[in-house]
Amino acid sequence: MKRILVPCDFSDPAIQAFKLASEIARKSGGEVIVLNVIELPVMSDSVLMPALSFEEAFIKDMKVHAEKNFTKMKTKWASDVKLTTLIEYGGATSSIRDFVKENKIDLVVMGTHGASGMKEFFIGSNTEKIVRTSPVPVISVKGNTKLSSIKNIVFPNTLDLDQEELTLKVKALQSFFGASLHLLYVNTPSRFRRDIEIKKEMKAFAKRFMLKDYTLTIFNDFTEEEGLQNFVAETKADLVAMATHGRRGLNHLMSGSIAEDAVNHLQCPIWTYKIS
Repeated sequence: MKRILVPCDFSDPAIQAFKLASEIARKSGGEVIVLNVIELPVMSDSVLMPALSFEEAFIKDMKVHAEKNFTKMKTKWASDVKLTTLIEYGGATSSIRDFVKENKIDLVVMGTHGASGMKEFFIGSNTEKIVRTSPVPVISVKGNTKLSSIKNIVFPNTLDLDQEELTLKVKALQSFFGASLHLLYVNTPSRFRRDIEIKKEMKAFAKRFMLKDYTLTIFNDFTEEEGLQNFVAETKADLVAMATHGRRGLNHLMSGSIAEDAVNHLQCPIWTYKIS
């Protein structure tokens, strides 16, 4: 976690993401890159206000605003951290995704307000879109989170033994935070299995990947999403680490994603990694 990207619109969740990213960089000896994406308004020329003139004034005002906020953020929370601040113009999601690919980013830490109702169903949040498409891990943050507070990581899992890449990354995450790992299997009516079978697979999974400082939990609920939410609430987990399959288009609309649902609804930070 040496090159950490923080997409920043200067909202409170974005500031909280920046503060956590700064702590991570401080511990890893890494660099925080703060990216402010300015989305330009769509205008057409008129006699009263030519579009070009408006756009130039808008860009100038937004740039001044961003530079002031960058200075404030560095002074208050990252005076001892290597920090790069950048401004780009364009669509937020595409700009962030392209920046990650082109600049060898290791981790994205991103604030989110979440999304609900029809907005969640059809559009989703910018963070949700990055979670769905980012080639590197993403930590989604809603509130104030201190590095030292992350002591219990929930790892919801299907227990497939071919998850080596994902599980090794989760183990590295656990080691970095010095946290306990809680392997979770949510048993639902539609995919009901006997506890004795699940426990056997959980033990095999833990042995296969040589897990340390961990617990194994079977949680019964109506859906995987509800099971995860209720388990996190019951245990007061500090972080959830999980895979996302990066569904898009109609497939995403019809199937959804447990990871994106977690980003929208859970209050604790969510670490996600896209697998194929």
